[in-house]
Amino acid sequence: MIKVGDIILSDDIATQKFACDTPVCKGACCVVGDAGAPVSKDEVPVLHKAYHTLKDELRPEAVAVAEKDGVVIGSKEKGYEISCVNKAECIFVNYDEQEVAYCTIQKAFFEGRFKWEKPISCHLYPVRLKKIGGFEYANFEYIPKMCSAACIKAEKEDTYLAEFLERPLVRRYGQDWYDEFLAACNYVREQDA
Repeated sequence: MIKVGDIILSDDIATQKFACDTPVCKGACCVVGDAGAPVSKDEVPVLHKAYHTLKDELRPEAVAVAEKDGVVIGSKEKGYEISCVNKAECIFVNYDEQEVAYCTIQKAFFEGRFKWEKPISCHLYPVRLKKIGGFEYANFEYIPKMCSAACIKAEKEDTYLAEFLERPLVRRYGQDWYDEFLAACNYVREQDA
């Protein structure tokens, strides 16, 4: 385990090679699963704003689910998650001409139409966060059916998960934390060599 500040990270976040290959996986992390992306209480109002701003761009079945069940489901006690179509596809998912899933919120962000990129849990995937006893734990959640293409691509490109996730990690914890984290990752890799 690596500890940086109050964050405890699994060693494989430092040692695993990973770089999303969405043309191959087709954006599976947005459409495969049995629950929606976990979101924080602070993200809920932003997701409602995103829904109202982007509603006309969402798929009709996604709008139907959001109108019936809500944009976000859950509670303070159990946690919150984004609603899904058929308990799989995030309501904010859309598809391009090659049938690759993409996030409507992120697309609007990159086009300058929305000022928030996407939930941090989506941005950090395949790393999942969990709070326990005042510490935040970060674990690499490897699902072969979804992530094997990313591992193959990363081996070819020599890209580590820690570097691939630089933007979301800096977004979550700040640049100083990330610099300390990266130094810790390099130390772990040297020990494994």
